[in-house]
Amino acid sequence: MNLVDTGVSLVVANAVTQGLGNANLMDFITGRRDGKYVAGSDGTMRLTIPELFTGVTTSNNYDGGLGSILAHNFKKNGMQMLGTVIIAPMVANVAKKVLRKPVLTPMNRIIKQTGLDVKV
Repeated sequence: MNLVDTGVSLVVANAVTQGLGNANLMDFITGRRDGKYVAGSDGTMRLTIPELFTGVTTSNNYDGGLGSILAHNFKKNGMQMLGTVIIAPMVANVAKKVLRKPVLTPMNRIIKQTGLDVKV
């Protein structure tokens, strides 16, 4: 497992859920907001996995259903999402190339000696 690649994947996934669902990755998965379970009942244009499984209802909270929620959130957060999805992997690749010899290779040797199957 490569920790840098895993971190980049989490950053990109968070950007996509923020851009389309208006919720960070953890809130998107759990349906919670500020520690409370509010999937579908918070009256905002937030979209979470529990709402996708139970169905997004067209009520006063969601004028038009799933399509309008996605369109609204993309208009609001789309540029930031696209920037993060494009730039984060590029920055990680450059950082890995620059830091490979002085930092990453010695760190990976130390981790290998512990017996863990993890790379940085």
